[in-house]
Amino acid sequence: MKTRMEKDSLGNRQIPEEAYYGIQTDRAVENFPISGLRAHPRLVDAYLLVKKAAAIANRESGELPKNLADALVKACDEILAGALRDQFPVDVFQMGAGTAFNMNVNEVLANRANEILGAERGKYQPIHPNDHVNRGQSTNDTFPTAVRIALLLILKENLYAPLEALEKAFAAKAKEFDRVLKSARTHLQDAVPIRLGQEFAAYGETIRRSRLGVQRAEESLKDLGIGGSAAGTGLNTAPGYAERMVRELSVLTGLKLLPAKDLREAMQSQRPLAELSAALRNLALEVTRIVNDLRLLSSGPKTGFAEIRLPASAPGSSIMPGKVNPSILEMVNMVAYQVIGADTTVALAVQAGQLELNVMMPVMAFNLNFAVMIFGNALRILCEKCVSGITADEERCRYYAESSMGLATALNAFIGYAKAAEVAKEALASGKTIIQVVREKKILPENEIQKIMNPMKMTEPGIPGK
Repeated sequence: MKTRMEKDSLGNRQIPEEAYYGIQTDRAVENFPISGLRAHPRLVDAYLLVKKAAAIANRESGELPKNLADALVKACDEILAGALRDQFPVDVFQMGAGTAFNMNVNEVLANRANEILGAERGKYQPIHPNDHVNRGQSTNDTFPTAVRIALLLILKENLYAPLEALEKAFAAKAKEFDRVLKSARTHLQDAVPIRLGQEFAAYGETIRRSRLGVQRAEESLKDLGIGGSAAGTGLNTAPGYAERMVRELSVLTGLKLLPAKDLREAMQSQRPLAELSAALRNLALEVTRIVNDLRLLSSGPKTGFAEIRLPASAPGSSIMPGKVNPSILEMVNMVAYQVIGADTTVALAVQAGQLELNVMMPVMAFNLNFAVMIFGNALRILCEKCVSGITADEERCRYYAESSMGLATALNAFIGYAKAAEVAKEALASGKTIIQVVREKKILPENEIQKIMNPMKMTEPGIPGK
């Protein structure tokens, strides 16, 4: 393999001649062979957008000659379009703050921009990774800025559409099942009647409210600490640089980005990532609750609730013929648990900042990018391969509704709680329904039984029979 010699503050090193990355990237590859996982493509894009905006801002302020800035902009555009995407080999678990990844981007851009200018790769003349690509910047303000932009892009691309589709799917099933009478269950025991459509409408509302929670949390990501450089003080930045950066990044991304009110606070605190992570965790808690409900409601088909039927997605057993499991729901549970675990990592990392910097940003970025990606994919599959195809066993649902001990609740307003409890006990002991006991004991006249003991009317506010 042909190599070239490069030098940094630690010494000399042979670098593969064909590589666009340089010595600091090569050291990182050697130092951190941890997971084999690489930066999410949108994080690469976001970092390139930061570097492009910086080249433009520094050109406008006169800090970077026009020919150098234009070459850097062109190099950024080429890679954003798909070139050299294999030149970012730094593991997601790397040195603190993301310095290795920042230098990886700086080196690749410097080498490609020098080629555009007709210079030799690896010599870093006329464009140097630190002096020109990184002009007015630090890992400490560029990495968190890129992380926020990447997350905003990933949320828009991966999560919101599946969430909205799932919300609509539950709403559609709510309408379809609106007249399907069943028994509610509290403490997993018989409760008052409810309609299956009401249960599904509640699931849809839960998804809607959880989505809004994520979108509210997203807003804090739009405040950028770019321009803070090393410690939030803006050292080595040209006048107006921070404002130019936010303006350029807003144009390049189409996002409504804002400059942080306090660049020191924006560097010290990674609260916005904690807010988003917590919102994703809350969504995961609700989603796993809902899919567990669906598993219960579909349990059987002969020995469980069997009130709903799930679309069959795969044979469920290697030994039991004909068995079909709730495979999609099980997958969603696993993804939800992973998202919850990612939140724990992010929470610990967010509190681990000291003084002017939180160096745990790479692990925050990885966990949030991964969580949003897998969650969006899982919710899309949940909607398409499960919820949209659910059907109801209306006869079984009605049987449970009419057999439920919860029907005794409607008697409270007419015979009192104590007598109603006696009716329920006798029904349970005899195996009869509540209505049968009321009728046989002549507790109420038949015309009142017909008005009061109507399970469908019990599914709406009011006192049955009044």
